[in-house]
Amino acid sequence: MLEVGIKAPDFELPDQNGKTHRLPDYTGKKVILYFYPKDNTAGCTKQACGFSERYPQFTEKGAVILGVSKDSVSSHKRFEEKYGLAFTLLADPEREVIEAYDVWKEKKNYGKVSMGVVRTTYLIDEQGIIIKANDKVKAADDPENMLKELV
Repeated sequence: MLEVGIKAPDFELPDQNGKTHRLPDYTGKKVILYFYPKDNTAGCTKQACGFSERYPQFTEKGAVILGVSKDSVSSHKRFEEKYGLAFTLLADPEREVIEAYDVWKEKKNYGKVSMGVVRTTYLIDEQGIIIKANDKVKAADDPENMLKELV
């Protein structure tokens, strides 16, 4: 996991509509950049729907939400439409940003070891500095916890 206080790595990724997003596009806003394992899975859906339900509160506080997984643009589009998600999902099938943010890790599931995205949320300030980093994310609690972090 990247450390608090460092400049967040820049990125360039397509969203669920194929539009490219870069971190500098959000200078002047707080960015909640969260990494999740897979579209349409139980935990990821809870987390995404939680962010979507609270989206107006995040925008009131000057924050944008960007969800990142290694799913494709079309998978993100289906996920967005199925749950009516109100925020941007970024596709990183090559894992360039996932690896730059140090969230591609060895995971153990029922004794089986594999590589995958560790659910991680970063809060990046208006100048692109990481001000909060959490890799012990509980999917259902993350949206409310992040809302409390915004002042």
